[in-house]
Amino acid sequence: MSLRLYNTRTRAVAPFVPLVAGEVRIYVCGLTPSADAHLGHARSFLFFDVLRRYLAHPRNGYRVTYVQNVTDIDDRSIDAAQREGASVEEIVGKYYGRFKAGMRTLGVREPDLEPHATQHIDAIVDMIAELVAGDHAYASDDGVYYAVKSFPRYGELSHRDVDELLVGARIAENEHKRDPLDFALWKFAKPNEPAWPSPWGEGRPGWHIECSAMSRELLGVPFDIHGGGTDLIFPHHENEIAQSEPLMPAHAHLASVWVHGAMLNFDGRKMSKSLGNFEPLNDLLARHDPLAIRLLFLQTGYRKPMNFTEDALAAAASGAARLRKAYDAARELAVPPSTEVRERFFAALDDDMNTAGALGALFEALPAVDAALLEEALDVLGVGAILTREAPALAEADVDPALVARVARLIDERNAARKARDFALADQLRKALSDEGIVLTDGKDGTTWTVAGA
Repeated sequence: MSLRLYNTRTRAVAPFVPLVAGEVRIYVCGLTPSADAHLGHARSFLFFDVLRRYLAHPRNGYRVTYVQNVTDIDDRSIDAAQREGASVEEIVGKYYGRFKAGMRTLGVREPDLEPHATQHIDAIVDMIAELVAGDHAYASDDGVYYAVKSFPRYGELSHRDVDELLVGARIAENEHKRDPLDFALWKFAKPNEPAWPSPWGEGRPGWHIECSAMSRELLGVPFDIHGGGTDLIFPHHENEIAQSEPLMPAHAHLASVWVHGAMLNFDGRKMSKSLGNFEPLNDLLARHDPLAIRLLFLQTGYRKPMNFTEDALAAAASGAARLRKAYDAARELAVPPSTEVRERFFAALDDDMNTAGALGALFEALPAVDAALLEEALDVLGVGAILTREAPALAEADVDPALVARVARLIDERNAARKARDFALADQLRKALSDEGIVLTDGKDGTTWTVAGA
């Protein structure tokens, strides 16, 4: 069986066939680093990490080019900069740095290309100019807008009717567009905002055109797979199609396959600061085993909405302990090749990346899985490096005994708070240590610590 994937545009699962034999080009919408990333972001990028790994695995053998962009200029990052009294560059650098650290902890591989929108302004301006020349866009008093009615296939990806979308659509007082569905390609400069030159006046790009221009410049169009979360299907990905496909040959598609991961809820509700259930990704990683987090996501199909709870993560932690034990045993015992298990594992992945089925095939056969298969499977799932990772240790003799005693006491208090499910207090204690340069690592054998930079 060959790999089959669900295509959002066709609403069907079909065999994956690359546009160019032996090559796969992927574009995944990345982070807008205007605030801390959360677990929902992690779920999305973890899945695409597994998809990328499997496409490159010898079973498929594709040469993969994986592009994941950074939206480093938009309304939210500008607002965050003004709110925090910093530059947009400082805001992006801070939050994206934290996000990257979290991805490394979770074993997510670096993208092959990681374009920042501000590094591709010329390509963005050129694409807007082509759309204006083709009567798909127009300049107005406050910027350049895309004319949605100029693209008859608008709504094809999200399966929405334009006339129905117009019902209830409004033009804001500060917008000067012709139609309520039209969207900004270029926003004219406002005081104290970053701006770049363009034929229409100084300003900055709109969100949607950034991805269209960068994917075209770096991958060429059409390309094989476009990915992101289901929250991006409309309007972001719909707008990408509208901007890109009028500049392509008739009836051509921007991407062959559109792959979208479902949303993650936290205790039954969408994660939101206003609801009080938002937790920065790195805070969560500071108090949980990253292997357990990765296993938790693998246990649910990527297209299924998922509810994150502490109980579910505790169950995943038990699975992580069992996997570690089996891994250690497999390297010491001469277990015969597990051919049937191997076929079940890869057959599940071929079935629209059914990671839950693949993981189930492994766990059902533990501990009688040979070391070679276990290492191969864990590498595809992206858990191998996490499983074998050892936390850095710092000898107590290297530091002040008073500090050692203080850290030990605070760790004990934090463990008691976690046991009582007082996670707010546990996080306060972790932050208190972090502010003093103490880095905690939670593992199967308890909590270890080291001095940052040691």
